[in-house]
Amino acid sequence: MSGAAGVPGRPRVVLGVTGGIAVYKACELLRRFTESGHDVTVVPTAAALRFVGAPTWAALSGRPVAAGVWDRVHEVPHVRIGQEADLVVVAPATADLLARAAHGLADDLLTNTLLTARCPVLFAPAMHTEMWEHPATRDNVATLRRRGAVVLEPAEGRLTGADTGKGRFPEPGEVFALAVDVLARGERAGDLDLAGREVVVSAGGTREYLDPVRFLGNRSSGMQGYALARAAAARGARVTLVAANVTLPDPAGVTVRRVETTAELREAVLAAAATADAVVMAAAPADYRPAGFSDTKIKKAEDGSAEPVALVQNPDILAELSRERPRPGAVIVGFAAETGEPDRSVLELATAKLARKGCDLLVLNDVGGGRVFGSPETEAVVLDRDGGRTPVPRGSKAALAHVVWDRVVARLGA
Repeated sequence: MSGAAGVPGRPRVVLGVTGGIAVYKACELLRRFTESGHDVTVVPTAAALRFVGAPTWAALSGRPVAAGVWDRVHEVPHVRIGQEADLVVVAPATADLLARAAHGLADDLLTNTLLTARCPVLFAPAMHTEMWEHPATRDNVATLRRRGAVVLEPAEGRLTGADTGKGRFPEPGEVFALAVDVLARGERAGDLDLAGREVVVSAGGTREYLDPVRFLGNRSSGMQGYALARAAAARGARVTLVAANVTLPDPAGVTVRRVETTAELREAVLAAAATADAVVMAAAPADYRPAGFSDTKIKKAEDGSAEPVALVQNPDILAELSRERPRPGAVIVGFAAETGEPDRSVLELATAKLARKGCDLLVLNDVGGGRVFGSPETEAVVLDRDGGRTPVPRGSKAALAHVVWDRVVARLGA
């Protein structure tokens, strides 16, 4: 095999690995690529090989490691590997690698590969907080993003030693999910139509507590909201995800704010929406909450009687966003989970809801019979306040997410 050439028909991925302590997590990322049918060529830097040796990369990829420009020179690896790739992922990407890539240096095989690649390029940075926040690094990241590369925001958490902060390598599974999303978009992946945009996505279902152990809630898993956040990050946006009682891993490159109740969801969304170009309310806030809260667990009556639970209505966050518009010109997107009524279809109910809420777009899900909730697949109709309807056939929640962002981008452009 030469360069990145491999099994015909299998997506060809170049995994660039640099010399950071997070390099061991790239082993898990590589395993996910190979086990899902991708043909992977690993291109480690000299520093990366001091952390994890070439035999590990060869064993996990099932292919020889491409380590230097002087190896197998007759195959011209410094040109061929980048030319033949469908996707280049650099994970972890150190401050040094970002600097060399931004300035077009070609002093090793990985930087040569980045210069010759004409496919989508994804960087997953990992470094100490001070290095990530340094003006030089920020300028380098901005340069790479301006050229069409996807540069993820690092996660927050434990770093090397006792330090904590922003700069942590995201969970490998989430980097993989985003990489697959970028690869699926193909030629469109380099068109970062949300670059420079700030978006807010809500996800999950709120809980309204009756007592310390009981609450009113719903079946929302948060999967669609997380798919929306991941898709926005893949398209270059700065993403704030407000997650209500979701147990999914944080999407790579996304800032996550965790909440429980509808009141907390409202506060977090309104705060983030003040600077956002778009807000997508994919969460399922509880419509009602108990009028009172018992500090102790409510006991079951021995005679079988039960006191009625008084409820009060929660604020309508979507209607408030649409009415107040925290940032003028922002696009507001709502979701409608409908089951239909004897005299009205789900489409009629959603059309009425769109007019009532005043948002720009409304995504209709028919959830009759428990459809959609907790499933990796969905189908929907995206309604536009101008009367447009975009049916989305049954497929992945990631596919629906990109249709929603397509409609958002169209409205932002208009």
